[in-house]
Amino acid sequence: MNIGFAPFLPWPVLAALAVLTLAIAALAIYRRLRGGWIRALAGIALLAALANPVLMQEDRDQLSTIVPVVVDRSLSQQTPERGKMTDEALAMLKDRLAQFPRIEPRIVEFRDPAESESPSTRLFSALSSSIADVPPARIGGAIFLTDGQIHDIPGVNQQLGFDAPVHGLITGKPDEFDRRIEIVRAPRFGIVNDEQQLVFRVVDDGKSPGGTAAVTVKMNGDEIATLQATPGQDTPFSFKVPRAGNNVLEFAVAEVPGEVTGINNQTVQVIEGIRQNMRVLLVSGEPHAGERAWRNLLKSDASVDLVHFTILRPPDKQDGTPINELSLIAFPTRELFVDKISSFDLIIFDRYQDRQNVLPTIYYDYMAQYVENGGALLVAAGPEHAGGSSIALTPLASVLPAEPTGQMIEKAFYPRLSDQGKKHPVTRGLDGSETEPPHWGRWFRSVDVERPQGQTVMVGANNSPLLVLNRVGQGRVAMLLSDEGWLWARGFEGGGPHVSLYRRIAHWLLKEPALEEEALTANAAGRTLQVTRQTIGNDPGAATIKTPSGKTDALPLKQTQPGLYQAEKHMGEIGLYQIASGNLSTLVHIGAIDAPEFKAMISTTETLKPLAQKTKGLVTRVAGANGSVTVPQVLPVRGAVRVADGQRLTIRMTDETVLKGINTLPLFAGFAGLAALLFAFSATWWREGR
Repeated sequence: MNIGFAPFLPWPVLAALAVLTLAIAALAIYRRLRGGWIRALAGIALLAALANPVLMQEDRDQLSTIVPVVVDRSLSQQTPERGKMTDEALAMLKDRLAQFPRIEPRIVEFRDPAESESPSTRLFSALSSSIADVPPARIGGAIFLTDGQIHDIPGVNQQLGFDAPVHGLITGKPDEFDRRIEIVRAPRFGIVNDEQQLVFRVVDDGKSPGGTAAVTVKMNGDEIATLQATPGQDTPFSFKVPRAGNNVLEFAVAEVPGEVTGINNQTVQVIEGIRQNMRVLLVSGEPHAGERAWRNLLKSDASVDLVHFTILRPPDKQDGTPINELSLIAFPTRELFVDKISSFDLIIFDRYQDRQNVLPTIYYDYMAQYVENGGALLVAAGPEHAGGSSIALTPLASVLPAEPTGQMIEKAFYPRLSDQGKKHPVTRGLDGSETEPPHWGRWFRSVDVERPQGQTVMVGANNSPLLVLNRVGQGRVAMLLSDEGWLWARGFEGGGPHVSLYRRIAHWLLKEPALEEEALTANAAGRTLQVTRQTIGNDPGAATIKTPSGKTDALPLKQTQPGLYQAEKHMGEIGLYQIASGNLSTLVHIGAIDAPEFKAMISTTETLKPLAQKTKGLVTRVAGANGSVTVPQVLPVRGAVRVADGQRLTIRMTDETVLKGINTLPLFAGFAGLAALLFAFSATWWREGR
């Protein structure tokens, strides 16, 4: 309660009147005039009435004390035991706080963000967001209901933004144990078929059972090794990258009975396989217009080491020129086709024919064995393939997918994709193939062949085979049954996609995973799983997803192009997923491989203790005897909390209030003020009248 003023005249005027009144009163008192004091009191009463003093009383309500309760619903809290313990403890804590009407609990449940690639428990960030609208003086304390695995705990010397106790109610049991495996050092890239080394470690959190741990190693889903590792020690592992592109190396340590969870018992390392420079042998049987198209394409690729021979002078040519005057080098047949044939990744016969004494017959047998043992052969055929010197009449015929009839088809045609070619990754989506006729130039001749083996992906005149792909043993063979692809390279009638076509053929022969006819690939974009299925058959149906927790789910695939089926799905779990479609399977890891959430899973009271000690808070476990749950009592305290209570949750009660209104009472208003003025002036007149 206090006094204010609401003057009827401006303060400067009142001040002038007050000075004048005091001067007159002083003069009257000085001269000892009758009634001087009474006149002075009357003037003061009149000035007080003009100043209009007002008695004011504030109407205030006591504000509640805010107590944020941060509930940990992170992935480490998702075990059935901890989830049940958290729910029971939260219900009991609400009952404890409800006993005090002036305490207002603010429940904040933290869950891992749906799009987070690297999940972590950030409870203090959730706390800060929840109390951003609350004055620090109203916060009576903060209570964390968690397993103790918090990844954003501020340092002891950092400010929390409020001065109140921080308490921790810890789920889980004090004697928990968990075994996990982690990658210590690993290469991100590796040369295909070169030996690489990786270092991993098995870690035991809590009381270790001792002994060694069995670790199973898989490469792209196939088991490649089983070894023993000592927990706590680095274990090296050597391996070879089997293929170009993504390779998933998976390490899984056997679960131990009684451990908290098996979700972190496996880890993966994705290694990008890099193929060394491809060694390509290009043999041109004679100079011709299309020879340069192949050479230019291969030479423009920095990853290709090209060895190119063109037979300019067959051995049977006799024109009397002395050998020592010839500038041509001899064709090193033995070195290429016997001694070093296995060093080539791809052999290309460009309009090559079996002329007498160029290659001994047995060399063709060596080449057939080279293909069957995993080599790649491309035959770009012209009229020579339909003649009597065709390589189809040599032992190499055993690996060729198409046998010539001996006739050439001399007719202008647009190369077209066959039904299989529209689905095959080598030819699918070639620029210009979507129209009829195709938006590219014509060719004018092709080799007529019997019904070929393998896949005919392009056809020529009269739907005759034009490009045939086939697998032989462990190797691959492609036959382009026309020598006029150079017309596209020269831009005849607008040209055509010769670069894309030739490059795809070469990469398919070299077993590029992206060009496999039957392939299943999976990628992750954040928490979104992207699945792609390639096939030259019918609809493969839905894919099957196996989650890190072992659950299975069907993922319908939608056709986006002929032979290409895709689907996307947001995944809730972090970890290694196995995708299957038919007899194909692949692996993909959703989220960060080294996410903090999975590095430690046992519950602990140690993380929150330093902060609780500084703020006079309490950290205790909620697990009681016989599986029960207990929550400490709440102790409200007025003023600053100076001593920690080891048995109760101390809450600093706020003194903050809210102003609801102000009641005012003018002191000179009404009959009381009028009576005071009349009395003062009446006293003056009375004194004057004597």
